[in-house]
Amino acid sequence: MAGTQTTEDQGIIFVKNLEHAYGDAKAVEGISFTVKKGEIFSFLGPNGAGKSTAINVLITLLALQKGEAKVAGFDVTREAQQVRESIGIVFQEITLDRDMTVWEILEFHGKLYSMPHAERRARIEELLTLVQLEGKRDVRTKHLSGGMKRRLEIARGLMTRPKVLFLDEPTIGLDPQTRMRMWDYIKNVNKTGTTIFLTTHYMDEADQLSDRISIIDHGKIIITGTSWELKNTLGQDLVYLETSNNILAAEALRGLLSVKDITQKSKGVLVMINDDGTKVLPVIMETLRNAGITIATVNLKKPSMDDVFLHYTGKEIRDEPTGKTSILSLRPGGN
Repeated sequence: MAGTQTTEDQGIIFVKNLEHAYGDAKAVEGISFTVKKGEIFSFLGPNGAGKSTAINVLITLLALQKGEAKVAGFDVTREAQQVRESIGIVFQEITLDRDMTVWEILEFHGKLYSMPHAERRARIEELLTLVQLEGKRDVRTKHLSGGMKRRLEIARGLMTRPKVLFLDEPTIGLDPQTRMRMWDYIKNVNKTGTTIFLTTHYMDEADQLSDRISIIDHGKIIITGTSWELKNTLGQDLVYLETSNNILAAEALRGLLSVKDITQKSKGVLVMINDDGTKVLPVIMETLRNAGITIATVNLKKPSMDDVFLHYTGKEIRDEPTGKTSILSLRPGGN
């Protein structure tokens, strides 16, 4: 039918005017977004922003109240079981049985989804190689490091060859070196054709991994784009100043053609500029001196995802409480 949007046009995840409330409190207020097949898509937001509610609707743990949501072409309400069969999930909380071995964890999960014996065994071998746990197959999970447990959970989430893998804070609590290795595993998973939906509190993680990023706050999506596009909204460079009078400094600098915007900070001002900062900085300093304002501190830098997040939410990103959802609640036919 002419004018009808195809599943391919809609993307592998399609959300339109999604709303969800807990009593009188609205957690999600009419958000719409699309995740393209084969991309790594990150959802960023502070505590209470609504991202967990939106994700739980997508993975069928929460009933859709208003709007439209599809995953892998299946409606989350009418075709919930098909959605579950199309996704893998790695929750923030580790949900591995401590007394089962690495092999037994994957074997049990394959049986849970009724995978044929030969396919199940071949898939386990393939995944152990992917996450580099071949030498740990007979080790009980209680003896694994935090990074190994995360890798095992990713392998478990991939057992059924999901079209979409949801990763909820996959590197939380890991040391920096292990986090970087985990990024490599996630990229390798994505290269096999699996779409990744990522939530993270690490801005560098979203920056390095994501094809696109959505920032959500107060139940609404504020902005979506590539990491470069989001950082570019702040300007080419940023200048942070602490002066003898920050209010007057901001007023004096607003008239400069190269200044895009100015944000007041607790101790200074952040100046966003649409030009090479090394060329504009002398002009900024001269303008302040002519206004009789003394500069105590000056810092020139490129915009970061931390700057983007703070600019659009007014908050520093911080750890959220650990979720209590069990992966087994999404078994085939589960409610």
